[in-house]
Amino acid sequence: MHRFFPAILTVLSLALAGSGAACAQSVAFRQAVAEAAARDEAVAAFYLDRNYDAIWTEADDAARRSALLAVLTRASDHALPVSRYDAAQLTDALRNARSERDRGRAEVAMTRAFLDYARDVQTGVLVPARIDPGILREVAVRDRRAQLEDFIAADPAAYLRQLPPKSVEYVQLMREKLALEDLIARGGWGPAVQAKALAPGESGPQVVALRDRLVEMGFLRQSASRSYDAALQRAVQAFQLRHGLTADGIAGPGTMQDINVPPEERLKSVIVAMERERWLPVDRGARHVWVNLTDFTARIVDRGKITFQTRSVIGKNVPDQRSPEFSDQMEYMVINPSWHVPRSISTKEYLPLLKMDRNAVSHLKITDRSGQVIPRESIDFAAYTAADFPFSMRQPPSDDNALGKVKFMFPNPHDIYLHDTPQKSLFAREVRAYSHGCIRLNDPFDFAYALLAPQSADPRGEFASHLSTAVETVISLAAPVPVHLVYFTAYPTAKGEMAYRRDVYGRDARIFEALTEAGVVLNPVRG
Repeated sequence: MHRFFPAILTVLSLALAGSGAACAQSVAFRQAVAEAAARDEAVAAFYLDRNYDAIWTEADDAARRSALLAVLTRASDHALPVSRYDAAQLTDALRNARSERDRGRAEVAMTRAFLDYARDVQTGVLVPARIDPGILREVAVRDRRAQLEDFIAADPAAYLRQLPPKSVEYVQLMREKLALEDLIARGGWGPAVQAKALAPGESGPQVVALRDRLVEMGFLRQSASRSYDAALQRAVQAFQLRHGLTADGIAGPGTMQDINVPPEERLKSVIVAMERERWLPVDRGARHVWVNLTDFTARIVDRGKITFQTRSVIGKNVPDQRSPEFSDQMEYMVINPSWHVPRSISTKEYLPLLKMDRNAVSHLKITDRSGQVIPRESIDFAAYTAADFPFSMRQPPSDDNALGKVKFMFPNPHDIYLHDTPQKSLFAREVRAYSHGCIRLNDPFDFAYALLAPQSADPRGEFASHLSTAVETVISLAAPVPVHLVYFTAYPTAKGEMAYRRDVYGRDARIFEALTEAGVVLNPVRG
């Protein structure tokens, strides 16, 4: 028997204590509420403590009822699964209630719709870790009963207004969603450009098609020119900059591929970005580090303004090497670091080499569990497998150390951090996914100076003095700095323009598929 079944008996007992039609109606309503709420522990407990009084369906509840139905009517603006809390269906249930039992069922339906909407718009429709193992973000979900208690004690319209994320980025994403929906309804950006590539100096119908599409996208003014002139080249460069491409003004195959992405695909990116915004901490830190994996950049943000930015290299797009998404606190940096080789790399990549040649990977020291160096001559590498290999590997500080000259630590169970690298040539590439999961920085020294500036009168001098010793040195940050490893394929620039990136790991595609299964509609009809 359900734990809340005795509550239903309590409601029935009211009938024995009372008399008359009004009492019978009250009991019928309360019994219906108890029965409908019994499947949800939080809702059942909430109504039990209130003696099954209504919060939606009495005459005095009109303001609360109207406020909820109003936000549910516009729920699609937030890219939410409106079928979960269909405002029209709730309105029909209230309007067509012919008995107190009907009203009781409508009462609980309203409560469930409120709770579902509040959860979805505050902290997301999905549970991130269920979508992709690389999304390690933990979302602080509100307690359902506490949410109800807070709501009924507040002004209903004001309370509902404060539920969605308040970040500037979320508001801009929602604005872009609505704009894209209107654009799609008007026919989009016109036909795709059929040419695989176009370059300055060319002319003809495909150049005209490219020009027309960039005009529709807002990168170029209308013109009768049929040639790939300087104005068109500047427009292509502007498009490339907005989309994270090499800004050479040449519409090569990669650029043309992005130019031909239809607005429906961009809309998917925006919808997923809105969901991702709902997963992020409300307080990101007045100063924080922002690493957008799809953008291949790392930034320091101070009170909403980007004060430092550098290129980054992220994990390869292969299992076990994709960079994860999570938030943590950067606590210290290590100058002249040793590289403690992750076990997965030691056993999968280096052990097979050592079996063939004990002097392979000679830049690495073989150590026991206590960190003592073990002579290679004393080890029979062929006797071990990846499962039972008892040694570790370490690369001492050096010019060619895999971590370069500095690493930035935010201790986490995933063994992910930011660091320098001797492989500088990778930063010149457009797509920079080459690491084993950690984030490599193009300008790590400047990044260190920026982090040390609030606590040092001479951050460059302090850093250089430690660097010159060639000795591994730890410098703690006086105030830990939040770090957010994120994955946005659609995100507004500092000027409020929407920038798009490629779905490097395919994570957005999986998220959008899950949102669709949950009931999110790509291009809903708005009333």
